[in-house]
Amino acid sequence: MQDLKGLVLSGGKGTRLRPITHTSAKQLVPVANKPVLFYGLEAMAAAGIRQIGIIIAPETGDEIRAAAGDGSQFGVEITYIEQDEPKGLAHAVLTAEEYLGDSPFVMYLGDNLLKSGLVELVEAFRTNDPDALILLTPVPDPENYGVAELDGERIKRLVEKPKDPPSDLALVGIYMFKPSIFDAARSIKPSWRDELEITDAIQTLVDAGLRVEPHIVRGWWKDMGQLDDLLEANRLILEDLVPRTEGELIDSRVEGKVVIEAGAHLERATVRGPTIIGANSRIVDSYVGPYSAIDADVTIERSEVEHSIVLSGAQISDLSYRMEASLIGRNVKLTRSNSLPKAYRFMVGDNSEIQLH
Repeated sequence: MQDLKGLVLSGGKGTRLRPITHTSAKQLVPVANKPVLFYGLEAMAAAGIRQIGIIIAPETGDEIRAAAGDGSQFGVEITYIEQDEPKGLAHAVLTAEEYLGDSPFVMYLGDNLLKSGLVELVEAFRTNDPDALILLTPVPDPENYGVAELDGERIKRLVEKPKDPPSDLALVGIYMFKPSIFDAARSIKPSWRDELEITDAIQTLVDAGLRVEPHIVRGWWKDMGQLDDLLEANRLILEDLVPRTEGELIDSRVEGKVVIEAGAHLERATVRGPTIIGANSRIVDSYVGPYSAIDADVTIERSEVEHSIVLSGAQISDLSYRMEASLIGRNVKLTRSNSLPKAYRFMVGDNSEIQLH
């Protein structure tokens, strides 16, 4: 098999992560202080894939370009491919046809995370030489995914978001294809969502008698569609932290797997891992608990934070209660005033969610 190319889809709007994604691509929301997109690019590089096309949308394309650059930071060569509007995964494949040419390729959804990486999967694709290899994982709510029905070790049928799922095996957002997928994608009609569904294109390969192999995922996989998924992925990645301290600690206590990056300043603070404190952040008279990712240039004063993601430039001070299971956007200010009369005062963007306990 000739060298594989990579295709990363980064054109989605991230409606379920608003308001964060009103101003930032969902693929760039950080997990453990690294953009979700970067995990996929690193996984491709580790599997020996050197040429990667990234599908971008007009609204967020410039931001993706600025973050990922030419790919040299990952040891790959990136080409950007603009998709005018999101018309489905199979439409994205056709949009990239000129770039992919006659190369087999790995398609990776840019807001997905796969613990086990791609090395083993790429080797299986090269060795077995099927027309397509799809990743499956058991899920408790298969009606929310594309679902596979197996006949032994072969794919029998694929259904997109079925009301009556034939199995609990959902398609993970990573696929491997030969160029036969292009004709299959051209032959299908838009679904009820008015999108060209990749499940329909793969079903066309199955119906034509081409070899579509399933691969059951070992380890965890996460789709970063919602806050709970983001926080869970953050927790899982932080579990693997290798502790290091490059910042300054004054009268502070650090327990467990904690990374304190250069320029960070902790004063009379307690940090319990697994947790990462980003470069040039200030943690003063505060507690930062497990499973927290504090980005660069964050200030936390006289507050408690746990199991949360705080993006760069945010300022948190004088909170009366511990903040937990939260996602705080860039340059957000959270503070409490002691002035009377006591009242809540908010400036909150569209589609925000606030819970007061």
